[in-house]
Amino acid sequence: MNQQAILNVENFSKQFLLHEQGKVIPSSSHVNLEVYSGSLTALVGPTGSGKSSVLKGIYRTYLPSSGSIHYTTSAGEVINLVDATEHQILELRRGEIGFVTQFLHCLPRQTTEDIVAQPLIQKGINPTKAIDAAQTMLAAMKIPERLWGISPATFSGGEKQRVNLARGLIAKPRLLLLDEPTASLDAATTDTVVGLIEALKQEGTAILAIFHHIELVERMADRVVALEPPVMTDSISEKIA
Repeated sequence: MNQQAILNVENFSKQFLLHEQGKVIPSSSHVNLEVYSGSLTALVGPTGSGKSSVLKGIYRTYLPSSGSIHYTTSAGEVINLVDATEHQILELRRGEIGFVTQFLHCLPRQTTEDIVAQPLIQKGINPTKAIDAAQTMLAAMKIPERLWGISPATFSGGEKQRVNLARGLIAKPRLLLLDEPTASLDAATTDTVVGLIEALKQEGTAILAIFHHIELVERMADRVVALEPPVMTDSISEKIA
C-alpha cells in the first residue's frame, strides 16, 4: 500500500510588494513538494530561492501569493493551510505542527527550562513532568544546569539555538519544520541534534528541513526538493495586469 503524504504543497509562490517603490520582489516560485510520516524532505537551492519563505508559508507566518498547502491532521481531516482560520492554525501549531527557526523568540525574563517545557504544558502535560522532560532535553543539548533557571536573553548565539531546538524537538510534532537548525552549532552538538531528529523520524514525525551544510542533506534526507532563483518582476502595475 502506498503511503499518503501528510503535507502536499502545490504550485506555491510568494512575492513581496514594495508599494512605495512600485516593485514586486519574488521569493518562491512554483514550488511543489510532499512530506511523509517518518521521513525527511530537504529543501535545497541558492540564497534567494525562497526556501525559508516556503516554511513560513506552511506555518502561516506568510500567506502565499498563489498555490495550495494541504495538511492531513491526525484525525484524517485535510486542511488547506492557505485559507484555514486563525483558530485552526493556532490549534495545529499547539498540537501538530512545529517550527524551529534560526532565532529564539520568547517572553522576557522567562526561564530557559520554562521555555522548553511550554509546548508540553500546552498539550496538557503535568507542569512538573514537563519541566523534568525539559531538563532532560537541555542536558542532551549540553546547556549547563546553572543556566536552566535563568532567561536565555544573555546566552550566546549557539546556546540560544540549542534552547530553540530543545523547545522545538521536545513536543514531537506530527510535522516538524526546520530552518537551518544546526547553523550555529559545533560538530559534537550537531551530531546530538542529528540523533534526536533521526529518533523523531523513527517515531513517525514528518520533517521538512533546510540545512546549512549539504553534508547533512546527504546524511539525513529521504527526499530532496531543489528550488530555483525566482525571476524578477518589474512593476506592481505590470504584475497585476
